[in-house]
Amino acid sequence: MNDDFYRIKRLPPYVFAEVNKMKATARANGHDIIDFGMGNPDSSPPPHVIEKLRETLKDPKVHRYSLSRGIHGLRKAQAAYYQRRFGVELDPDTEIVVTIGSKEGLANMAEAISGPGDCFIVVSVPNRTDESFFTSLKKVLDSSQRKPVALVVNYPCNPTAATVDLAFYEQVVDICRHYGIYVLSDLAYCELYFDGNPPPSILQVKGAKDIAVEFTSMSKTYSMAGWRIGYAVGNKKLIAALTKIKSYLDYGTFLPVQVAAAAALNGPQDYVTKLRAMYKERRDILAEGLIDAGWDVTVPNASMFLWLPLPKTYAHIGCLEFSKLLLKHADVAVAPGVGFGPGGEGHVRIAIVENKHRIRQAVRNIKQFLSEDAEKQIREMEQVE
Repeated sequence: MNDDFYRIKRLPPYVFAEVNKMKATARANGHDIIDFGMGNPDSSPPPHVIEKLRETLKDPKVHRYSLSRGIHGLRKAQAAYYQRRFGVELDPDTEIVVTIGSKEGLANMAEAISGPGDCFIVVSVPNRTDESFFTSLKKVLDSSQRKPVALVVNYPCNPTAATVDLAFYEQVVDICRHYGIYVLSDLAYCELYFDGNPPPSILQVKGAKDIAVEFTSMSKTYSMAGWRIGYAVGNKKLIAALTKIKSYLDYGTFLPVQVAAAAALNGPQDYVTKLRAMYKERRDILAEGLIDAGWDVTVPNASMFLWLPLPKTYAHIGCLEFSKLLLKHADVAVAPGVGFGPGGEGHVRIAIVENKHRIRQAVRNIKQFLSEDAEKQIREMEQVE
């Protein structure tokens, strides 16, 4: 019996495991760990959405199998959202499918439109959005022995928090149309922006629906991460392919969750405005505190993350070891950048998912940590290991 599974072998090492193990040990020993490691929203969804879920649960019919493509009312609500937010018209019946979170949609889309030997281009860290991005993209496309199926982009970006404007997407669409490849755009963080400039959708570009599909999610916009509900919208052929493969794999998200999600999209949006203000306040407290502590910080315009280079005195030990030191000496957990790909080495990602009082405590802890003898901390860690 073969237990050397092909796809499992291809998965990269889970570098967060060591930090997670240390985090669990520290908590077991009574340490109050301030956890910035996972982008897991700490707020509750809007009250009227929870009430709609509770109300819908009382109907015995909703506990049956749902539709894998999503109920029509929810697809209609998503179409209305794209119209008012981006000025993009979508047909709920042919250009939208409900997904079990955006991750499921992306994974099944890749499965639906690819065959043996096919490949995708994924924009990874380090993440540049200037002209060098397009130079590199064209170079890859020109040198590929086999034309890629699609390009995957993600802005506002996790983990780097990089953002792009509509002109960026216009170039992406022009290039991908020229080379005859699709574009899969992940727009999960589009409502968490802080500079007054809402991130655009690639579907705002003229002709983008000829080649592009976009994925969005309820997770960050309405603090519904555990509800697992998202959307794929855009090109009819790609949506049809995803819809068909999903029909063989799942029965869709639990129906009451879909009804509640429609209530979130159709209802008042003051919750989203308040959530955006909350994340901005957290971002400002954390960024200003770390800058004051001597850390080199680029303040992000969007997302729920700070993407930071290691302080110079720790740069030589790498981001995983630095994360372990920070956890041990400051009771603060962060995500090592290398966990997002080799290009993430030398960085850490901080998710602003703790309240402002705990963020201030984390800043005090980090400031104390950075003021101490770095070489001594490193030697002590090496001796323990």
